[in-house]
Amino acid sequence: MNRYPYRIEAMHCQGCVGRMRSAIQAEDEDADISGEPGNKRLEVASKLPRERIARILAEAGYPPDEEIPGETVAPTSSEAAGETESTSKVGRQQRLSISGMTCAGCVNAVQKALSRTPGVQHAQVNFASETAQVSGQATTADLIAAVEQVGYGASPIEDLRQAATRRQQNADRQARRHAIESAASLALGVPMMLAMFVHTPQLVGGERWIWLALGLATLGVLATAGRRFFDGAWKAFRHHQANMDTLIALGSAAAWLYSMAVILVPDAIPEGSRHLYFEASLMIIGLIGVGQTLELRARGRTSQALSRLLDLQCRTARVIRGGEELDVEIDRVQVDDRIRVRPGERLPVDGKVEDGESFIDESMLTGEPAPVRKAPGDPVSAGTVNGKGGLIYRTTHVGEETRLGRIVDQVSRAQESRPPIGALADKVSAIFVPCVMIIAVISAMIWLNVGPPPQLVHMLVAATTVLIIACPCALGLATPISTMIGIGKAAEYGVLIRDGEALQTASHLTTLVVDKTGTLTVGKPGVTDSRYWQDESRSKAVVAALERGSEHPLADALMTHVGAATAGPALHDFRSLTGRGVVATLDDGSQALLGNAALMRNHDIDLAAAVAELETWQAEATSVVYLAVGGQLAALFAVRDALRPDSHPAIARLQKEGLKVVMLSGDNRAAAEAIGREAGIDDVRAELMPEDKQRVIAELQQAGERVGMVGDGVNDAPALAQADVGFAIGQGTDIAIESAGITLMRNSLHGVGDAIAISRATLSNIKQNLWGAFGYNALGIPIAAGILYPLTGLLLSPMIAALAMSLSSVTVVSNANRLRRLRPGGAQRHPIEIDAKEATA
Repeated sequence: MNRYPYRIEAMHCQGCVGRMRSAIQAEDEDADISGEPGNKRLEVASKLPRERIARILAEAGYPPDEEIPGETVAPTSSEAAGETESTSKVGRQQRLSISGMTCAGCVNAVQKALSRTPGVQHAQVNFASETAQVSGQATTADLIAAVEQVGYGASPIEDLRQAATRRQQNADRQARRHAIESAASLALGVPMMLAMFVHTPQLVGGERWIWLALGLATLGVLATAGRRFFDGAWKAFRHHQANMDTLIALGSAAAWLYSMAVILVPDAIPEGSRHLYFEASLMIIGLIGVGQTLELRARGRTSQALSRLLDLQCRTARVIRGGEELDVEIDRVQVDDRIRVRPGERLPVDGKVEDGESFIDESMLTGEPAPVRKAPGDPVSAGTVNGKGGLIYRTTHVGEETRLGRIVDQVSRAQESRPPIGALADKVSAIFVPCVMIIAVISAMIWLNVGPPPQLVHMLVAATTVLIIACPCALGLATPISTMIGIGKAAEYGVLIRDGEALQTASHLTTLVVDKTGTLTVGKPGVTDSRYWQDESRSKAVVAALERGSEHPLADALMTHVGAATAGPALHDFRSLTGRGVVATLDDGSQALLGNAALMRNHDIDLAAAVAELETWQAEATSVVYLAVGGQLAALFAVRDALRPDSHPAIARLQKEGLKVVMLSGDNRAAAEAIGREAGIDDVRAELMPEDKQRVIAELQQAGERVGMVGDGVNDAPALAQADVGFAIGQGTDIAIESAGITLMRNSLHGVGDAIAISRATLSNIKQNLWGAFGYNALGIPIAAGILYPLTGLLLSPMIAALAMSLSSVTVVSNANRLRRLRPGGAQRHPIEIDAKEATA
């Protein structure tokens, strides 16, 4: 196979890659195609000639702009292909949809197969979402082949919306099939079980033939409704594995074979042991099917948060091309296209406004309830909703590169990740099924050799019950199902958790380090107070005239305060005095001064009237701006980076949760301590450089603290990296989304409280699930083996074991779904609610 790299400008997302893959594989099913939409790069490994591939791509709507020179190679073997891949795809991330998994043992088998594949650096398989995340240099074809070699199916995930839809459809289809199969098994098994209660089978004469017919009918049900268990067991056996299907198949087959032996060769079995267990085989299949049906329906609700985010993505966009407006599929929208959005419509892609003004509802991305005004030059994001005005904007990002696309991708990857607490379940599941089979054999031998009569019956019941009750479904679901729901719940409240490790670590934090500027405060200066000694309107007009056009941060604050549209008087002899302020002559001939106290003193302005205000404001570490007109003090303005309105209650909430809060700032000590007092923070560290912030966090960690750091994700990067968990606050910047352990989409410290509350609830839920799963098996296996027989004289029925096993999985999933009702204490918004009609706009 030859490998050709292409540059394709029309490629904007993995959906485009999927369409190109389908087109090429229609002629070469062994072709391997991978794309990087962000870099406009497509790589094709195929037996087809270069010209034919280019023609196929052009026919599919993706003409190659150029073939990247100097990179084409012709590997002679799969190893050579792998080497080429490694040179261009170092650290490549791939996602696969896995089919055929039924328990934690299956997860372990698939994960081992992927990890052993040459070129794979890391592989992680999620039972709840039936997906795998793989990083490394292995090709997609090699990964799929590795999964298929151990008896499971795999396919690449190119489009999250399609994958989610396909997964839901498969779950619904499986649930219906399981329900039908269960009904067939129980329809024969329940009457047979009731007949056993009222009549002891007599294996003589015509009744013997009736039971033989019922045995054959049972075989028919096992071969149809129960076939998937036997297929799975045989597949696992061929690949030298054992899983849940192995246990169920062995248990139900043993019961059926023993019963048929009693009918066909009764003389070979002691009279006291001639019992029939056809109903046990049927009830095992039926009850497990009922449990799996309930489990599938409950699991279908775990990805609702991701579905809500996916529903924010439009399917079409109104593009202006050549003077015409065209409704095109979202995958066909290109960077630099002009998009028209009408009132009430959802924005399809990211861009920058060119024409029109409106208010955009961004609450679905940021959690901020108030609509944001947008005018020419302002950025807009996909998934947000336009207000009453019409807009035309030019596309800057499309597909997975949009802000919404990156959020969806991160939430999806995080849901498929695993917190460290799940490693225990993985280790247990790796050896669990073989150990259960050994326990079943040991139990059978004990009952056969030292058990009371009828030994054969007791042996069969004990071994079968152990096999059935120990299926590790609940163990495999315990961690991933809660992780999926917890990370999804966080996303609904504007908290993006990068992976399961960040989710777990956030629940153990003892100290929270908070940056001051832009985190506790608004992030830019503003006028917090003012006092006028001359006419207020006239004074504001003079300020507007003096500061209009200035780029100084204080000038922007003053213009916002007095009103940018305020018309000021004409100025003459304007001068800017570095480090002091500005001076000008007004149209009436009077002199106007705007600046600091030094400027006022240089011009002999009497400041005695402002003594009270100065004392109060300076105690708050506020910058004071003076205005003098005609040689007299006219006004006084207090300017500072104000505390966010919700910072104090958010800090109080965190402290109430047991967290010690430390504030770090590069500002002078007086200003930092003033903000600290206002926010309710006692431990304030001021006059710090970025590396000093990192050092403070390291010192806290050495003192035994588990430290979280809240910053803006850019200039606080060293400290965020040093912390056990970094919280990047504010609007989901590229750097924050890519680097922070947790990203807060809204500018509020309540997001930190929400993240920690959700993290603690999720970890508590995982622990409940794990203890429940371990406890169920630790208690169930000895009881199934007959440990209570000396006290009660009874053995646990295989049917009861099947019911208990099914209910254990349903219980784990139901317990995890309780997280969906979680409402973090300080949440300032409701979860994303999407109108189905609106989502298609």
